[in-house]
Amino acid sequence: MDDSCAKMGAKGRDTMAGHSKWANIKHKKSKEDAKRGQMFTKIGRKITVAAKEGGPDPEANVKLRLAIDEARAVNMPNDTIDRAIARAVGGLDGASYSEVLYEGYGPGGVAIMLDTLTDNRNRTAGEVRHRFSKYGGNLGESGCVAWMFERRGVLVVERGEVDEDEVMLLALEAGAVDVITDGDVIEIHTDPSDFMTVKADLEAQGLQFLGAEISFIPQNTMTISEDKVESMEKLIEILEELDEVQDVYSNYEVES
Repeated sequence: MDDSCAKMGAKGRDTMAGHSKWANIKHKKSKEDAKRGQMFTKIGRKITVAAKEGGPDPEANVKLRLAIDEARAVNMPNDTIDRAIARAVGGLDGASYSEVLYEGYGPGGVAIMLDTLTDNRNRTAGEVRHRFSKYGGNLGESGCVAWMFERRGVLVVERGEVDEDEVMLLALEAGAVDVITDGDVIEIHTDPSDFMTVKADLEAQGLQFLGAEISFIPQNTMTISEDKVESMEKLIEILEELDEVQDVYSNYEVES
């Protein structure tokens, strides 16, 4: 593996076009509809692991509660959610999953991190390495790019449905650390420890969220030229297709 690391460019506060998986929400929704079965598999695995680690009660297990919220956001049936929890409680799931972060570089040196749940690290590493190599990137050593990201709670609101200034005011009053407009959405960022409190406060104010998760946010972004966008997006897409991959994080934005 290549363990080289490189400094990245400066992040713009108003827009982070490129790295955010929520930025173009209409495109995301159409992709979700086409891959709903795979999404159910991934989220079901996430629910099982969360219930196994923290217990089956979502009121006492924040990780499980977020996984269930994610499942409901894509209309996963309640009995499918219940079965995923039951696999953890009853030991019905024979596989033992581990959370593993894989790190590497995309075309032009873009930093990429993969959040995975895998029952075979060697197999998953091989599949990830193959996809990086095939689409102009390379898999790196652990820690190679993680230092470029910070852990943040992310609450996502669709633009056009709300008053942006009001959302910013409500979010900051609730304890958010940043509010950023990005494509079709407004992203509200929080410290991970304040995430559930801010979420509950804003829900009480009437806000509805397209997404709510603890995520990795790049501290700086790297600008790439238009000719690298297609290969960058193809690499992310092919990585997301792996069943073990829960989320893909990157730090690129498109040259304006």
